[in-house]
Amino acid sequence: MWKGFDVIPAPYLLYLGSSQDPLSIKTARGVAHWRPEKCVGERRLSADAQSLGLANLSYGEAVARGARTMLIGVANRGGVMTEGDVAEVLAAIAAGLDVASGLHQRLRDNKDIAQAAARHGRKLYDVRDPAPNLPVGNGEKRAGYRLLTVGTDCSVGKMYTSLALERELKGRNVRCDFRATGQTGIMIDGAGVPVDAVVADFISGSVEQLSPARSDGGWDIIEGQGSLYHPSYAGVSLGLLHGAQPDALVICDEPGRAHMRGLPGRVLPSLEDTIRVNLEAARLTNPNVVVVGVAFNTSGLPRAAADRLCAETSDRTGLPVQDPVAHGVSLIVDRMLECFASSRRAASAGR
Repeated sequence: MWKGFDVIPAPYLLYLGSSQDPLSIKTARGVAHWRPEKCVGERRLSADAQSLGLANLSYGEAVARGARTMLIGVANRGGVMTEGDVAEVLAAIAAGLDVASGLHQRLRDNKDIAQAAARHGRKLYDVRDPAPNLPVGNGEKRAGYRLLTVGTDCSVGKMYTSLALERELKGRNVRCDFRATGQTGIMIDGAGVPVDAVVADFISGSVEQLSPARSDGGWDIIEGQGSLYHPSYAGVSLGLLHGAQPDALVICDEPGRAHMRGLPGRVLPSLEDTIRVNLEAARLTNPNVVVVGVAFNTSGLPRAAADRLCAETSDRTGLPVQDPVAHGVSLIVDRMLECFASSRRAASAGR
């Protein structure tokens, strides 16, 4: 797997700025959830800003507690830094911190930031840098099993679901690898390909390279991006779907979301339509692809209502339905392994 940057030095200070939108701090939240041992605190600029419940530290306090890198944990539409963000990056560098960012706007492209880093001897990590010389996808069948998480919209839990599936499989001693395709996943795993920064012709090829043939009977769990129904990001989602050549899909959704992220007035598709359209598109490179479960983000619902919704949706779709954070993904993994048990046994017998 390609590593597009040196391993980012931990521990981290998570920069949240003045963000008011819970979805805008998903990068920081993901790192704090999956790598809590690497996080010493957060940096909020106002009392009413979104918080992860970590200590709100100045840059000097963070360095005193051992922080080595400030991770920019916020993202806006377009992935750009505000003037305020730039000022905070400069302050972090002056205090002795390296800085890592997954925004589309590169740290190194800001003259003031680049000069400050050079002056203070600090490193800048631009996570959204695709590898050079990416191949064009060919759609040829390659050995191994692959699962891709897909969604009704952006930011509905595809990364969380992928990491939860990896953890559950490893807990059952099933060989598997998480394949990161977005800034947060790359920061968590330390490697991957930022597919939304790849030139369109090379998206499918970059994912084929990310998830090469494997002959150990294990699984690649590939993090999905965007949604085939989102007008802004469907192109990335389709290229990822074709390059992943998935054997299995898990559909991710946030029940009750009012509209597509960033597009007021545009409603989310139904689960049934999402299943149908993703299967049709995936069959271009794997005619035998199947859906093995539904992952709900029910954080906005009371627990009893969330449990009832999962049960009702499972009855309606005939699929296991779980919230990866609240319930885990054991039922989804049960279905996944059951669907491919016969082919795994045949492969083992042939060796």
